[in-house]
Amino acid sequence: MSQAAFELQNVTKRFRRQTALDGVSFSGNSGEVIAILGENGAGKTTAINILLGKLKADDGSAHVLGLDSAVHSQEIRQQVGYVPDEPCLYDWMTVGETGWFASGFYPSGYYERFCDLMSEYRVPLDKKIKQLSRGMKAKVSLALSLAHEPGLLILDEPTSGLDPLVRREFLESMVRVAAEGRTVLLASHQVAEVERVADAVVIMIKGKLVMQARLEELKQSCCEVVLTGDITALDKQDLPGEVISQETSGSQQQWLFLNTNENELRNYFNQISGLIYEIRTPSLEDVLLRLLMSSREKSDEQAVSAKPEEATASSLAK
Repeated sequence: MSQAAFELQNVTKRFRRQTALDGVSFSGNSGEVIAILGENGAGKTTAINILLGKLKADDGSAHVLGLDSAVHSQEIRQQVGYVPDEPCLYDWMTVGETGWFASGFYPSGYYERFCDLMSEYRVPLDKKIKQLSRGMKAKVSLALSLAHEPGLLILDEPTSGLDPLVRREFLESMVRVAAEGRTVLLASHQVAEVERVADAVVIMIKGKLVMQARLEELKQSCCEVVLTGDITALDKQDLPGEVISQETSGSQQQWLFLNTNENELRNYFNQISGLIYEIRTPSLEDVLLRLLMSSREKSDEQAVSAKPEEATASSLAK
């Protein structure tokens, strides 16, 4: 069995009273594009910073290309390509000077590959960074991260604020990197874009890992059922698969099933008289949004149930 290109094992990270990561474990193999999905505050950037050794986990461990992130952070950052959402570039340098400056930290051949990438991305070497558009700066940042041919490319919300054409070029670059046998870890909230390029997805909500799955397997094992009529006859313990969310809309209920298929669901619902159903194949965006809504509902319920306890504690404090 081949070694994972990166791996988080039971990682927990706290900032004072805030838990940014809560026992999170996920990994990615060579030749894959792995996407971390989740809204702002889900813990995506914290996970990336721990992998890069920029942050130390309170519990658990992280490894990148066989190196311990807590011990070998400098070596990891030399072997990994990293594109943040806001590129850190010197405005007074030209594009060519930026590549030449970065080449001092890497083996020979870096600058030549950087120039080739700039030519491919149609960014002139003699232009100053401060004269570039946001999209061109993003391309410079991507070229800086790819010129040393890293085994792992990490991108943290790289297409945020970019126009559609530049976003498409970024996505094409990720696919090429994976096709060369290297690994891409992409943190994003652009679900539709991720669905086009990812081999596997990791869904995080409020610091917790909700799901890690191969994208094709997720699509094949996930079904949405729209129910109309009396659902009291349903034996929820006998349902095929796992219901990961339920939503009521007027007289209808929308249930999202995991680990099942259309035939199993039809066989089950055909046995129940007086119930009208429709089976749909949800998009990755549908799955993510339902998981987010379900998580919020659970959080609201927990907050409501905690109020009496908080009041009691407050009374005791007095």
